[in-house]
Amino acid sequence: MPNTVPGTDLGVSLCDVTVEVERVPVLRGFDFSLAIGECVGVMGANGSGKSTLLRVLATLLPPVRGEGWVLGAPLGTSACTLVRPRIALIGHTAALYPGLSLRENLRFLARLTGRDERAADESLDLVGLAGAAERKAEVCSHGMRRRAELARVLLTEPRLLLLDEAHAGLDESSLGLIESVVNRVRADGGACVLVSHDQPRLNSVADRVVEIVAGRARHRGGIAA
Repeated sequence: MPNTVPGTDLGVSLCDVTVEVERVPVLRGFDFSLAIGECVGVMGANGSGKSTLLRVLATLLPPVRGEGWVLGAPLGTSACTLVRPRIALIGHTAALYPGLSLRENLRFLARLTGRDERAADESLDLVGLAGAAERKAEVCSHGMRRRAELARVLLTEPRLLLLDEAHAGLDESSLGLIESVVNRVRADGGACVLVSHDQPRLNSVADRVVEIVAGRARHRGGIAA
């Protein structure tokens, strides 16, 4: 399976895509592209389709019309199962087992993905959680769980990183972690989509910003090409 859409440097390409949620169109005639090594910010009003777009890019929600490719896999086909392990989606709820400690969560993931458990410890250290590694996820603050999710990204080294309001819940001292993790993914040959209501923070991380308006993608200042 190729790493990108065949013959291009694109990690993602959506062409005239329509996506429905419970038979209600959310994205309509949606065009979007993401190059390898690029970070694109996504803005939009509540309910505009930002989280829906991330689900599409995670290959979890196929379009009802149009064509799309993610890491070379045509959306809505069995090829998506092959690229899913190379996609990391950080949503509003942390993907952690509540009854396990942060270290146990990361070490379990390391074993599942064939990595050395020491890499899990190193990832927790990189996001500033070494001192809280034995704390159960269920008693961790939202910000700590966010940082644990970023440790998961560092551990699994995804080719496509999808962040939904990643800055939410992080204190000022932790906000730089987002940029650090995004830059690491990009440097390793990956790409990133970052959804946020905070345009200044988007501008500081993203190469360009797209706004979802009436189900379509627009660059800030014009319709997306």
